[in-house]
Order: sequence, then C-alpha cells, then structure tokens
Amino acid sequence: MEQNKASAPVPPTKRVRCIVKLGGAAITCKNKLETIDEENLKEVSSQLRQALIPNTDSAKVLGMDWSKRPGQSEPPSFVDEFSDQPVADSESFIVVHGAGSFGHFQASKSGVHKGGLSRPLVQAGFVATRISVTSLNLEIVRALAREGIPSIGMSPFSCGWSTCQRNMTEADISIVIKAIDAGFIPVLHGDAVLDTLQECTILSGDVIIRHLAAELKPEFVVFLTDVLGVYDRPPVEPGAVLIQEIAVREDGSWSVVKPRLEDTSKPVEFTVAAHDTTGGMVTKITEAAMIAKLGIDVYITKAGTDHSVKALSGILKGSIPDDWLGTAIRYMS
Repeated sequence: MEQNKASAPVPPTKRVRCIVKLGGAAITCKNKLETIDEENLKEVSSQLRQALIPNTDSAKVLGMDWSKRPGQSEPPSFVDEFSDQPVADSESFIVVHGAGSFGHFQASKSGVHKGGLSRPLVQAGFVATRISVTSLNLEIVRALAREGIPSIGMSPFSCGWSTCQRNMTEADISIVIKAIDAGFIPVLHGDAVLDTLQECTILSGDVIIRHLAAELKPEFVVFLTDVLGVYDRPPVEPGAVLIQEIAVREDGSWSVVKPRLEDTSKPVEFTVAAHDTTGGMVTKITEAAMIAKLGIDVYITKAGTDHSVKALSGILKGSIPDDWLGTAIRYMS
C-alpha cells in the first residue's frame, strides 16, 4: 500500500489547474537512442504556453533560456525587454514527462528496474539512467522556457522520493508546492530511485502523476501521447477502434462507455515495447483509472494537435465535443 512518511505539506495557495504528462514517444524519437523530436517538442511547448498564459502573442514571447545553444556564438539576451514587463499571470500547471528514447535503454540493459544495486552493472546502470533522463529533463525545461514558461526541473531522486518493492513510500512534495506558490511550473520526470526492499527501481512518470493528483487534487489531468488515445487493440492493427470514453467504478474496474464495441467479451489489448521498463500503456490506463477514482477527469490524446489544445484548455470538463478525438476517463458514481 502506498504511504507517504513525510508530514502532510501545506497545499499550494492557488489550486493546480492541470497536471500534464508528456509521453516519451510524443517528444522523442523512440527508435533513435537519446534523440528529441524537436518539431513535436516545440509545438507542444507552444500549446502549453497558450494554456498556461492565455491571450499571449507568440511573436511577443520573452524567452527564459539564456544559455548558449549548439551553433550559436553567443547566448541570447532578452534582459532589456524584461525591464518594464509585469510578471505574467499564469495558470498553475505541473508537467511530468516520460523518457522515450532516453533512460529506458540504460535501465533495461542493466536491470535497474529489477533492483540489486550492490551489483556493479546495476549500480552503473542506475548512474547511466539518471544521466540520460535528467539530460532530457533539461532540454524540455529549456524548450518550455523559450516559450516564456517559468519552468523548473525537478528529479524525484534528488527530491528524496523512494519506493518499497516498487510502491511509492516517500514522496515529499513540499518543494513542488513551494515552486507553484512562487509562480513556477514544476517539470518532473520518471527516474531511477532507491527502493528499501530491492535497493533500487524505476519510478514511472505515470505513478508520479497519480501521487501528485491524490495530493494536490488538480481540476483535470492530460496525457499527451503519440496516438489519439486508447484503442480496443493496438492502433497499427486494421479495424482498431478509438475508445472515446471510459467509466471507472469505485472498485477501480473500468468499462468502455463510448463507442459501443461489437465484441464486448474481448478485453482491450495493449502493447509494451521490449525496452520499456515502466509498463507502457498498461501502466498509463491503470494509473489514469486510479486518478479518475478521485473524481478527477483524465484525457488522453495526441500531442501537438487541435485535440490536445482542447484538452489543455479545460473545455472538456463539460460534455465532450463530437469532433474531439481522444479518450476521456471519468469516475462513474
């Protein structure tokens, strides 16, 4: 059973509007080791800016990444442009991203997710995994900062989060709350963490989101992926049907509400990549159902589309428009 040994933190002064999960497959090239999908990440960052800071003009965005980029002789400077600018009034969001082509390879090859930190290969893999995922976190923070989003990278390991047999036991979110109250957007990620029973494991971004949702009670949660949502079978198969709405019951079980599937006896199928140490879509649906049980709507849709814009805006909390493509997961009382 999940426990949090730290004392209950004081909730943020402003309610968290949304927790966003950036799927690793949506922002990286999963078949190319440690390669970011720059175009997708830029589009997602722009859409997040529109949701976080409504009525902003992309032509007038003041970037917050003042570090030198590859190919540049000098770092960009916007200091003078900030002198008379008030701090933008933004919504309270939290971003959590997956690893995609970062981290999974290192974790899988060394068996970090299985534990055994006393073995040299696992210890080396733990270090290699964290180097990889934290480097991705930095690039995502920079992409958001270039859109004028005051983002702050936070690693679960560095925040002292840990598990026991892969179940989260310690997760002090006080620093997350302090960042929100200070006007920042925390950006967390799946990470290699210590485990009291098996010495170490991988804490997935989806589990992190579920914990944050339980503690902070956001208005809604959005999963941005590389596909439009949940299908009744792997979407690459002919005849795959997009599931538009899933109802979650009190006991955690769930059923498809819309559309009506022809063969209701056949369970919904999922695929998990061989190198994915966090469970892929299976974990995503399980964690989403647990969030929905809290009375928090969860929307899964494709990153960088008009459908993700609608999900991030919060307009789906009422009735779902017929032209919206994605999967809504809601509690059924």
